[in-house]
Amino acid sequence: MRDADGRTGGAVVRETDVAHESDVIVVGAGAAGLSLAYRLCTPPPGRPIPEVTLIEAPAGPLRPPERTWCFWEDAPGDFDSALSASWESLRVRGRDGAASVGRPAPYRYKMLRSGSFEALLADRLEGPGAPRRVTARIDGVEDVASGAGPGAEVTGVDGDGLPLTLRARWVFDSRPPRVLPPARTTLLQHFRGWFVHTERPVFDPRIADLMDFRTSRPAHGLSFGYVLPTTAHEALVEYTEFSRTVLDDAGYDRALRHYTEQVLGLGPFEVTASEQGVIPMTDGRFARRAGRSVFRIGTAGGATRPSTGYTFAAVQRQARAVAAAYHDGRVPEPPPAYPARARAMDAVLLRGLDSGRVDGAAFFEGLFRRVPMERLLRFLDGDTRPYEDFAIGLRTPVGPMLRTVAELPWRPRRAPRGRAVG
Repeated sequence: MRDADGRTGGAVVRETDVAHESDVIVVGAGAAGLSLAYRLCTPPPGRPIPEVTLIEAPAGPLRPPERTWCFWEDAPGDFDSALSASWESLRVRGRDGAASVGRPAPYRYKMLRSGSFEALLADRLEGPGAPRRVTARIDGVEDVASGAGPGAEVTGVDGDGLPLTLRARWVFDSRPPRVLPPARTTLLQHFRGWFVHTERPVFDPRIADLMDFRTSRPAHGLSFGYVLPTTAHEALVEYTEFSRTVLDDAGYDRALRHYTEQVLGLGPFEVTASEQGVIPMTDGRFARRAGRSVFRIGTAGGATRPSTGYTFAAVQRQARAVAAAYHDGRVPEPPPAYPARARAMDAVLLRGLDSGRVDGAAFFEGLFRRVPMERLLRFLDGDTRPYEDFAIGLRTPVGPMLRTVAELPWRPRRAPRGRAVG
């Protein structure tokens, strides 16, 4: 039953006589949007290819710069031809320099640059059935009702500065959330990385350093180095913090100088490129459905793992699931990126880190030292069974974690200050 003002089920539904222009609109052409467009436009044999419109932000502040995505999978993978590098051995170093090295077979840790990923999928999506690509700034996404049935409308301004209105049966919005959801704990994973070229052969390209805790300790949260070597002379070297606030430029550069010169001892080197980012770490609940015909994907749809910031693998799982549902004629609602049990454990860890009750460096170093690497990677993907989660939990600081478990139900969810960042 529709009310007189056009409301159904609490959502505003506008009425229009204009038919749908596309079967699907995907807003945003980053990892989540481009991955979904690719899966939708490569259906199983015998299934029709939907008409997909992919909307990319115009050049400028709305379009993210070149960035690096890392993930693990049991090779080979769909995007191996675009990888910058991959590793079968991973290392974590404690504050004292002690190293835990593991080979998480059958998994390989993979490094993918966004430009290479975009070029690969652009090549695969050429020809008949390719998505229609539109450059525009999107201002609104909402449900509409039309002669063609339920659907959604996307409005904004196109690349020529003219008003734009597009309609489809389904819309998937991958833009980062403007505001993070209310949460009991909200931290930020923020980092700056240098692509370096050294005079001396100082890197071992067979091993990636996931966490090196020999960095300077911040006043709140934790920090670590992250080293992805591609040759003996070249690597991406990052300084990362989990904390409430970001650093200024001088702070990141000072931390990277200390890590590259005093800790790694790289000697003379050249910085050939850099990258920087901020990833929300929150136990807030991201709504994956924004209307009858509108869904959120990517970070906005909960694809970022709260305790680690990893996102790319979950984006691929969601894209495959959405495309399979669409091709089967089901409602293509994105599934949860991680099981409820994993999200609950993340909430405990985030509160433990934020309160200072849990020493983050000791926590992560201890996990990598005491838990087989393959099992730990499955755990970080939310792919372990309850008995495995229980066994991993016993290898954490049990007392502080239990006190945090008892505290969490009583903590209110509050809106974080400031805008979301991604």
